[in-house]
Amino acid sequence: MPLRPFRIFAMATIGLLPSVPVVADTLPGAYLSARHASLNKDYESAARFYVQALLQDPSNPELMDDAITAFVRLGQFDKAATIAREMEALDAQSQVAHIALTVDLSTKGEYANLITGIENGRKIGPLVDGLITAWATLGNGQTSEAIGLFDKIGGSAGLRSFAMYHKSLALASVGDFEAAELLFSGEQAGPLHKTRRGIMAHAQVLSHLDRNDDAIAMLDDLFGANLDPGLRAMRDTLATGQTLEFTHAATARDGLSEVFYSVAAALSGDASEEYTLLYSRAAEHLRDDHVDAILMSADLLEKLELFKLATETYDRVPREHPAFYSAELGRAEAMQRAGRDDTAIEILKQLTKSHGDVPMVHVSLGDTLRGMDRFGDAVAAYSQAMDLTTEPTRSNWFMFYARGVSHERLDMWDEAEADFRKALELNPNQPQVLNYLGYSLVEKQIKLDEALEMIQTAAKARPDSGYIIDSLGWALYHLGRFDEAVVQMERAAELMPTDPIVNDHLGDVYWAVGRYTEAEFQWHRALSFDPEAEDATRIRRKLSIGLDAVLAEEGAEPLQMANEQN
Repeated sequence: MPLRPFRIFAMATIGLLPSVPVVADTLPGAYLSARHASLNKDYESAARFYVQALLQDPSNPELMDDAITAFVRLGQFDKAATIAREMEALDAQSQVAHIALTVDLSTKGEYANLITGIENGRKIGPLVDGLITAWATLGNGQTSEAIGLFDKIGGSAGLRSFAMYHKSLALASVGDFEAAELLFSGEQAGPLHKTRRGIMAHAQVLSHLDRNDDAIAMLDDLFGANLDPGLRAMRDTLATGQTLEFTHAATARDGLSEVFYSVAAALSGDASEEYTLLYSRAAEHLRDDHVDAILMSADLLEKLELFKLATETYDRVPREHPAFYSAELGRAEAMQRAGRDDTAIEILKQLTKSHGDVPMVHVSLGDTLRGMDRFGDAVAAYSQAMDLTTEPTRSNWFMFYARGVSHERLDMWDEAEADFRKALELNPNQPQVLNYLGYSLVEKQIKLDEALEMIQTAAKARPDSGYIIDSLGWALYHLGRFDEAVVQMERAAELMPTDPIVNDHLGDVYWAVGRYTEAEFQWHRALSFDPEAEDATRIRRKLSIGLDAVLAEEGAEPLQMANEQN
């Protein structure tokens, strides 16, 4: 970073100095401390140190950009905007500064300034700039012009769905529910990509057109009988004949919030969590009741392993909100990932009392208990979830699979197999289930041909999964197809070179084809990776007397005999 001449800057005038402790006396010290904090995703410390660096070099655009980024990730847009205005005065361009200024102007309702700012170069990206301009135009009371701008955006390749979704919200926000419905239904511009949020907005539009029955039918068709609390509350209100309030974008500011949320949702899973967080934070700041944005920010923070910030964000969801249970599920997961298992369990147990009619609450409790090896308690939790699920669908495969794993760990094989097969009935050819069931059958030396077919199907779907390729090699080994087993086990070892089980299996396969020195090497590797492994004693016995002798001690058929039979 080029170091500019020091100039003392009256940071107190922009409201930042009081919160900044004097930690680093020099610009390089403050900058290096800030960079270290940023790399460790300690946004609070990073913001403090960047501001301290700016005290000594106040006209440095790079420092400004980094400071703004830290404040936006913390959701502190007032401080971010203060620095962004200083940066803009220097005619320095920065996407994150433009985001901060756009949010600041949107919060203040300065729609004309939003539009002129974009025209003068305050740009974020083509889609965002276009949608912001359209919503700001609507905020200025120019409805026809705004609708035309949405149409213009929709004419660009790849942007039609975004544009038409926001156009439908804009039309509904000004009371033109008929036109909004034509877009939501796909009659005017083709089908829109259906999201949970979009479907709920569509239901509200239908309700304003006195079409509650159609809205109910749509919810039932798309979500089935097992509705989450938010959807259930909506359906119950529709069933009484009441008109749903249109809440998804009642004002231009709501619409601007929805722009940032839409982009964050599109980025999720493709862009980095830190970059996506800039947009979800913008959405939640513009609309503090945008619970979906709050939950997204919290989830992103959790993925970044910032559990304290994630928990604070989850806590912002009001207890009376239908999505409160979802926030509590997220908070429990954050606690678990932070190593506070007992706190996570307590949160989930309290949730079973307040939201005990939600199957996912019990599934999450089961998952947490299973992760703690409390398999009996996990089975009870999963069973409770199943009792609440009147019509299991494809999406419910996991809870049957998870209960099957718990049953298998409790040596309740008949129950486990039934659960695994139910999971496959709901989601045929699901690789995770096929692999677990197939591997379990191989370990039990039963239904080996079926087991091999299951694992082969899983391997075709997940050819780079070390666990599945290990299962394939292990199945071939137990079928006596040793040469084929070597190929697959070596591939598994390439994919998972430090896994003790894979190395142990590879050792057995090498022994079966007479590569004894290599077998012993692999067993030694397996022990080096986990000396206290469950099979460590058996591995040491193999190293002492060989695999053939160990099999004889265990009463198993000799490898040669198994090979000759195949």
